[in-house]
Amino acid sequence: MGILNTVVRALTWWHGQTFGTQLFTWRKGVKVGEDDQGNIYYRTKDDSKRWVIFNGEIEASRINPDWHGWLHRTWDQAPTEKPLAHKSWEKPHQENLTGTAQAYAPVGSIRRPEPAPRADYEAWQPE
Repeated sequence: MGILNTVVRALTWWHGQTFGTQLFTWRKGVKVGEDDQGNIYYRTKDDSKRWVIFNGEIEASRINPDWHGWLHRTWDQAPTEKPLAHKSWEKPHQENLTGTAQAYAPVGSIRRPEPAPRADYEAWQPE
């Protein structure tokens, strides 16, 4: 079973970091910080590369806007070095829930548990 797990880790990225990523992170990575979901952010010593090692499911929408800006070089300093100012009306980051049970379903949707409300109009019918 140990050999099979090693082969799976070497060839697949959707189960977590591959062996190659783990080796590169170990050799060249400098830990920059960690977000509230446990994702760990790294860069090389010369800051030529930046990457994230996800804690759990690998889903890009799990990266909050502060870290996303750092990863894509919108700003140079990581949120751990210089936290961004947030407005009082800003909502906390939430990953994309499309395709999950928690996805938004408007009133009247067949995915909602309660029945659709009664229509307060009469549908047009041709004569």
